[in-house]
Amino acid sequence: MIRRLLVMIGLFACGAPAIAMVGGAAESEGAGAGRHAVLIVGSRGTSCTGVAVARDLILTAAHCLHAGADYRLVEFDARHSPTLKNIVSVTRHPQFDMATFLAHRATADVALIKLAEPLAPAVEVAPLAASGRRVAVGDRLTVAGYGVAVRGDGRTGGTARVAVLAVTGRPGNLQIRLIDPDTLGARAGLGACSGDSGAPAFDAANDRFAIVGVVSWSTGPNDTAGCGGLTGVTPLSFYRDWIVQTARRLGSPLPPS
Repeated sequence: MIRRLLVMIGLFACGAPAIAMVGGAAESEGAGAGRHAVLIVGSRGTSCTGVAVARDLILTAAHCLHAGADYRLVEFDARHSPTLKNIVSVTRHPQFDMATFLAHRATADVALIKLAEPLAPAVEVAPLAASGRRVAVGDRLTVAGYGVAVRGDGRTGGTARVAVLAVTGRPGNLQIRLIDPDTLGARAGLGACSGDSGAPAFDAANDRFAIVGVVSWSTGPNDTAGCGGLTGVTPLSFYRDWIVQTARRLGSPLPPS
């Protein structure tokens, strides 16, 4: 089972290591925002990213987790060799609606994963952003994910990569849109791609990272299909209380903001 899950997402594939999340961002495992991100794999060949919010609790996107599938957390040693950690429970927000998500409308795309045992020390817990935190056009958020660096090539996934993106459009309580500040979506640039769903979007200051939201979707340049255009984030403002209360119920209280 372990090898089959890992083969599905290309972690046993040969080839040169990928440079970055699409657009050329640097690798970040064990440092910076990447130290908070984790990789989640599913028995149906899916992979997503999550963020540690307690030593045994992961926040991710609800659309990553499907009924009837088995999920594991992937941990890497110093040589990037993977092992899998068992999951006790998956809790999606009760207001998440898959039909709404697939219709490209905002929904409660957040979920919590309870682990059978604590994370390795190399993974650090990140706090939620303060409840009053709101973003504005032009703000910079840091996204850390394990998705592919080349769309359609699973061999380029499985490495934590980081991109600093700018808020664009009309950010609100239901959705935040991010864009590469250098390309502005007119041509391919930095952005989330397959496997980055559930990745944390951080408010960063002095190497401290607070979670503003999680990645839900992406587009190619000029709103085409693909990656490297917009990165869509579900902000935590509406769902923060649910996250805090559910974590407490699961026996994994969160650190202070």
